[in-house]
Amino acid sequence: MPTQSSRLSSTLVSKSISALRLSTAAVALVGAAVIVPSAKATQIGDVFIVAMENHDLTQPSTYTAIQQLLGNSAAPYLNSLMTPGNPNAAQTSWASNMLNAAPGVHPSEPNYIWENAASNFGVATDADPSAGAHNIISSPSVTGLLSSKGITWNNYQEDVQYSASPTGLTSASGTGGTAPSGLAVASNPYYGTSQYNYAAKHNPAAFFTDSDTHPTLQLSQLATDLTNNTVGKYNFITPNQYNDMHSSLNTNFTYDGVTYTHNTDQEAVALGDNFLSQIIPEIMASQAYKDNGMIEIWFDESEGGDTSAYTIPEIIISPLAKGNGFDVTEALTHSADVLSIEELFQLDACLGASCSSPDLSAFFAAGALPDTVPEPASLALMGAGIAGVGAVRRRKRG
Repeated sequence: MPTQSSRLSSTLVSKSISALRLSTAAVALVGAAVIVPSAKATQIGDVFIVAMENHDLTQPSTYTAIQQLLGNSAAPYLNSLMTPGNPNAAQTSWASNMLNAAPGVHPSEPNYIWENAASNFGVATDADPSAGAHNIISSPSVTGLLSSKGITWNNYQEDVQYSASPTGLTSASGTGGTAPSGLAVASNPYYGTSQYNYAAKHNPAAFFTDSDTHPTLQLSQLATDLTNNTVGKYNFITPNQYNDMHSSLNTNFTYDGVTYTHNTDQEAVALGDNFLSQIIPEIMASQAYKDNGMIEIWFDESEGGDTSAYTIPEIIISPLAKGNGFDVTEALTHSADVLSIEELFQLDACLGASCSSPDLSAFFAAGALPDTVPEPASLALMGAGIAGVGAVRRRKRG
């Protein structure tokens, strides 16, 4: 029969073994916490925004000045990205209820400004940036905040090499010959003629004093940077005004077996779809994209009206997208784009209307965007003055 001493000894051994098991389990948990990938490991990596122009996704049948893009036969590639079951849609989500940034925000230029700061600052012109046009903005911008945090960003503008301004502050258009920059005009690799059309109004960084001296790169540099994996963390890509669906050529254009008549809207659509069908796969083949990158096909504004009857195309392509042409039905504006960039790069302050906007979380698998959002710029600046920029308080998204 066990003695009291032996029972006590047995109890102590049992407790020691239990403690050892708990300790071992705790060590295992600690080890797991160290080796399990953090939420950040599944967040979006490099961002590529491809800016397109002047077409609705859907519109009333009574509006016929331009053709909507959903179901448009001149845009087979764009539509393939929104078609569940299509191989091109494997990593895409798209917005079926993206609306104009705000009522009356037109023409193009204010919307490009909005995409960089969630406000048009009262600008309602397409003029090149100048004091006389009252479109030079000293308020903070997304690109300015990226620079202040040491986050790399690249600004690729097709035909900017033909501008008389080294940073693309003046527009340039024409056919062949010698451009305002003094360069001889080359044939465009996408449509095969020497028509060129760089528009400063489509270069958002050009309007902000915190960004307007940042290098503006020729579009051809993008291919080199993709190959060498030297793109920025944030990349804004603007085709010229033929490749972005803004304008048609003065010659016919054949795409996907169909010849489109010059100076027509359908030719403009085909030109843009042709461009997307080449540039998007090129980006997707890069290491920057494969490492959880994100491509946003962005259109600037609604055409014909600002009501919910006029929706804007927006397509997200990413390994982290919900995929298979997932339809995001949430009502959104471009303020959601701005907030998502602020969140992703932890920019410490939200700008303009982004402070009260939803983000783009609905396009992605859980965890792709951080679960905190920045405070309004005024609060962030106050916090930075009191406790340093690194200590700015952030509020939970929810």
